[in-house]
Amino acid sequence: MNIRKATPVDLNRLMEIFDAARRFMAKTGNPNQWINGYPQRELIADEISRGDCYVCENKEGKAIGTFCFVPSPDPNYARIENGAWLNDEPYHVIHRIASDGSEKGIFQACVNWCALHDSNLRADTHADNKVMQHLLEQNGFTPCGIIYVANGTPRIAYQRVI
Repeated sequence: MNIRKATPVDLNRLMEIFDAARRFMAKTGNPNQWINGYPQRELIADEISRGDCYVCENKEGKAIGTFCFVPSPDPNYARIENGAWLNDEPYHVIHRIASDGSEKGIFQACVNWCALHDSNLRADTHADNKVMQHLLEQNGFTPCGIIYVANGTPRIAYQRVI
């Protein structure tokens, strides 16, 4: 799998991938995490322009997954409840991992790529997103507590330090 920075040309395909991911989340018991069209086109366009959005391509060069890899600090991570971060060192956050469902291994490829670029990784997910919780823990992430995203809803916060 090839991972590269997303460009504005990728935006339509990334929105299709997010649509597929929303359907998957709803089907697997997580209908409330990405609601009201989240992530919105404008957010992803902004992340592309900042250079924080990435595309996962299959062997044929087709975009089949995406994620954002954002350097710290993340304002939503400034306060954590019912626990603590593993450290206070600079980190990168993995946000919005999504797949079109056509191939397995997107999450693993993303985490492996991110670990090559930073040894201190953070992520968060909705309490209903059992699939993501399992994948995070299976890939060495430790649940650290609860953070709140911009709309005020809670998320389980994770960190992996290599």
